[in-house]
Amino acid sequence: MSTAPQALFSETLLLLGGAVVAAPLFRKLGLGTVLGYLAAGVVIGPTMHLITDSEQVLGVAELGVVFLLFVIGLELKPSRLWTMRKDIFGLGTAQVLVTGLILAAAAVYTGLMEWRGALVAGFGLALSSTAFALQILNDQGDMNSRYGQRAFSVLLFQDLAIVPLLALVSILGSNQTESSQAALADFGFAIIAIVAMVMAGRYLLTPLFQIIARTGAREVMIAAALFVVMGSALLMQASGLSMAMGAFLSGVMLAESSYRHELEADIEPFRGILLALFFMAVGLSMELGVIVENIWTIAVAVPTLMVIKAIMLYVLCRAGGSDRDDAVRIALLLPQGGEFGFVLFTTAAASGLIDGAKSSLLISIVTLTMALTPLATLLARRLVGRSEVREELEEDFEGAGADVLMIGFSRFGQIAAQILLASGRDVTIIDDSADRIRQAASFGFRIYFGDGTRLDVLRAAGVEKAKVVAICTQKKEVTDKIVDLISAEYPDARLFVRSYDRIHSLSLRARDVEYELRETLESGLLFGRRTIEALGASEDEAYKIGEDIRRRDEERLKLQATEGIQAGRDMLLNRPVRPEPLVKPKRVAADGFAADVGLQQPQDVVAVPD
Repeated sequence: MSTAPQALFSETLLLLGGAVVAAPLFRKLGLGTVLGYLAAGVVIGPTMHLITDSEQVLGVAELGVVFLLFVIGLELKPSRLWTMRKDIFGLGTAQVLVTGLILAAAAVYTGLMEWRGALVAGFGLALSSTAFALQILNDQGDMNSRYGQRAFSVLLFQDLAIVPLLALVSILGSNQTESSQAALADFGFAIIAIVAMVMAGRYLLTPLFQIIARTGAREVMIAAALFVVMGSALLMQASGLSMAMGAFLSGVMLAESSYRHELEADIEPFRGILLALFFMAVGLSMELGVIVENIWTIAVAVPTLMVIKAIMLYVLCRAGGSDRDDAVRIALLLPQGGEFGFVLFTTAAASGLIDGAKSSLLISIVTLTMALTPLATLLARRLVGRSEVREELEEDFEGAGADVLMIGFSRFGQIAAQILLASGRDVTIIDDSADRIRQAASFGFRIYFGDGTRLDVLRAAGVEKAKVVAICTQKKEVTDKIVDLISAEYPDARLFVRSYDRIHSLSLRARDVEYELRETLESGLLFGRRTIEALGASEDEAYKIGEDIRRRDEERLKLQATEGIQAGRDMLLNRPVRPEPLVKPKRVAADGFAADVGLQQPQDVVAVPD
């Protein structure tokens, strides 16, 4: 065996061994696999010098990022990508521009470099690591959460921004007229490459896989999947875009293909091992000498960079509509520098905008911020506590539109829906819980994912066609928001609403809903009837008492709707009663009513909301 293959074999064995040891250990410690891979790379490379050629490993391992973006693209249909356009081009643009300019101004103010180099450094440091952020999201199962989708939108725009940023380096680093023409040509070539990718994905890829599937050779299918991913990646790289962007676009083009799941299964093993190698290669590439020589500068620059980026991300996300917890999660997920910063700084050094020492320093800063990212996400989990991370599914309302539109499918809605479906009625059900939708699908229910407080979702779900809108959401503030929205847009809609308690019932009646029902009323009445039957009352007696309670409750609700919550306390006894203490009835008359008028009637004790 020759020396080169033997060295390659031993280095591969070292990397695999490092992954096998570090990943389970760091996951057991609660630090995540990413930090484990990084630590393994640092130990194997800069510490023990067992592998010295980190660039060669990194060049191969970058395919892990490529395969990761391809798999994510497979899960995003073009229609879903279109709904994310505001976050991609709104939030993403704001993040790169604002953060880049602030970091550039800081570099000029501190005297680290002149304005042209500072501009390139600022925008380069404004980019975040797609590989680190998406791997952490996948590890935590938050890729389809609301904050995960917003974070991905920012990362996607950053990948697109690499083309104009590289053009900026060319413009600032040489003759401006020639560079402007070259940048315009590169931009045009990139647009042509994207259009070619979209057309090929739409008209060539699916027929290609149909032909290959007929052969029945699984290994050929795997080879075809690898060919498509790597071919699209190289096409985008040749046009000036990132390889990951090309793989992502090819994944999106295949998202509606019937071969999507098989392709994902074929690519997944390659994605996992190559992405692990990528994180280890980042650890291998750490220049400990540069870090030691500039220890004080790095000690200040690394936390400053992460704090500035986190603050700007938090502010922009809050301004863009994210709640506090989601903004914190995004801010502490994306405060690091990104792998495209390596490309930008190396290009800037070659153009003379940044000297070699400054380029190495910036790369070291980016690498350390990457290494600290898993710790930042652990901090995010502590800051947001146990608040729920809501998973988002695709809003696909194909086939929606029925006599009944039900909003909310928790325990109340599930029971009501069974009666409607058993009667032969068509029901369109929407809910914003991915877990409930998956659970309901296992029982044969077809439920659409959507937020009932959004008018566009209600229209897509067929609110205009519905004869009855059943609002069965759990939280009364959400229920009220939906009622107000539908009442304003569709005043003739028939609203049947689940009420939280007595005060909520009165509030809904004030909104002129056609029918409301407290979620505990019927179950409470039935429970009481069965209890007094167990104590000796006949079924007929228990029924009469229950119906009397129901009648008087309704009468009192009507009175309270006009006179206030305290109304009706003495309407049956002609004198005030004290709500407490409850006293045991002495006897029950044959007609089912309490015979001793001096005792409190069951409904009269309800002086406070139930």
